[in-house]
Amino acid sequence: MEKVVIVGTGPAGLTAAIYAARADFNPVVIEGMQPGGQLTTTTDIENYPGFVDGIDGFTLMQTMKDQAVRFNTKFIMDEVVSTDFSGRPLKLTLGGGDVIEAETVIIATGASAIYLDMESVRELTGRGVSACATCDGAFYRDVPVAVVGGGDTAAEEALFLARMSSKVYMIHRRDKLRASQIMADRVLANEKIEVVWDSVIDEVLDVDKNEVTGLRLKNVKTGEISELAVTGLFMGIGHHPNTDAFAGQVELDEQGFIVASNTKTNVAGVFAAGDVQDHTYKQAITAAGTGCMAALEAIGYLESLD
Repeated sequence: MEKVVIVGTGPAGLTAAIYAARADFNPVVIEGMQPGGQLTTTTDIENYPGFVDGIDGFTLMQTMKDQAVRFNTKFIMDEVVSTDFSGRPLKLTLGGGDVIEAETVIIATGASAIYLDMESVRELTGRGVSACATCDGAFYRDVPVAVVGGGDTAAEEALFLARMSSKVYMIHRRDKLRASQIMADRVLANEKIEVVWDSVIDEVLDVDKNEVTGLRLKNVKTGEISELAVTGLFMGIGHHPNTDAFAGQVELDEQGFIVASNTKTNVAGVFAAGDVQDHTYKQAITAAGTGCMAALEAIGYLESLD
């Protein structure tokens, strides 16, 4: 039986691994289907402390993994498909059929930004298509960008981008924003934001540059097709926490995020860190911080058993 099993290899999971490993608890990390998490799709990260000239997401995650390996963390290339936390030991079933038993589990599976299901979006993600204005907005200073969505997520993205971009187009399929009234008022009052009503994105354009150069839009009421010149497109249609394997085992809120006090879930010995329990910040540095917290709380829990 393992002392500490960590599910996920984003900044939360890897930070938890480093702390647990340095405390000689020999953690086991289940890497999941996207080792390194969302940051591996980000080309340049300029807001993670310690890197004056920035660092690309893949390199940052690989460096954190190497640090965890240095302290004898074991990594398993598989995903958790189901769990049983109803008794002791805690049990995790992997995609390959193996069952891992653990005294403590740290869930750091993150939350996946919801992207438009379009081939052009997939091809240009990281090259003009993003789901994090606070991560990538600085690369779009003094140029026009677009945000798709009409809720609070889209409003927050648009307002942040309006601080630096020359123009922000908010593409919304309805004729009224779904955002809270205060957020909607701020969007509509901002001179740099223009809402494109009743419209959906028909295609993301790159004009053979392998980067976003514009959008082809379709009016849902008239069917009219138009083009909009922008150099960046930001997803503002929400995030889906990666909690399917833990449904019915730990408490989830109505949006599917794990409910945690600090990082403690409602199940003794089970902790949650990073975006899987974070509605608000969704930053690499905050995820790493909660990964540290989860490891320290897991260590404290194990010591209390002894």
